[in-house]
Amino acid sequence: MKLKLGLPRTNLEEQLYKSRKKRISSENILLQVQEIFERESEKEEAILQEIHDGNDGINNFDLDLLESNRIFHLSDIEKLCIDYRLRFLDSKYFKGKIPYETLVKIKTLEKQQQITLKGFKIVAPSKLFKLENADDPLMFTPMGNDYFYLVHKWGNDLHPLRKVMMWPFKHLENFIGFLFVLSFLIALLIPDGLFSPQQTTTQFFMIFFFVFKWVSGLSIFYGFKKGKNFSSAIWRSKYYNA
Repeated sequence: MKLKLGLPRTNLEEQLYKSRKKRISSENILLQVQEIFERESEKEEAILQEIHDGNDGINNFDLDLLESNRIFHLSDIEKLCIDYRLRFLDSKYFKGKIPYETLVKIKTLEKQQQITLKGFKIVAPSKLFKLENADDPLMFTPMGNDYFYLVHKWGNDLHPLRKVMMWPFKHLENFIGFLFVLSFLIALLIPDGLFSPQQTTTQFFMIFFFVFKWVSGLSIFYGFKKGKNFSSAIWRSKYYNA
């Protein structure tokens, strides 16, 4: 036969209350939690203000506490912006919403480094910036000597074909090459015999030349009208029509 001692079963919830009561009263814990929430809220507001103000500055990081794979040189960021036609500007020009996860990442990094981060910069398409009229942000903060630390990336990834679509706008040479190819394809679409009974190679290249002039003229007109420029010239410009 099993001996039944008649001992009451342990209620874990009651034990948890007793343990907390030894440390702090129920009234005081509400005040303590409220103070913590208020401090965190003030900290988040200060971070948002710093992001919106976009103050310049260099952060004195403890390099031993940083993730090395998140450190980038300005030349790396420049290549990314030119390839995908993006802007790299102070955070004060950013008009998109800063997600709460970004604030958490900043607070965590500040706590690790025991500093207040400043000088935030963002990589994003120009439509996400409040540009002055002269899908995928990355937030950086400066380390000095043209090095930047990637704080957070949010939003959706860019379209997989964006790099290909933006290739003609990287440099002037790319654009001229694109116009040559486009003009050649248009010339091929023009039916043989449209200008003469039997089209010769010389006549084809004459047609190609006139098509190229036509396409180039339209492109120049559109570019001047819209104030467009090449990615290599605008990736750090705060002006819409740079």
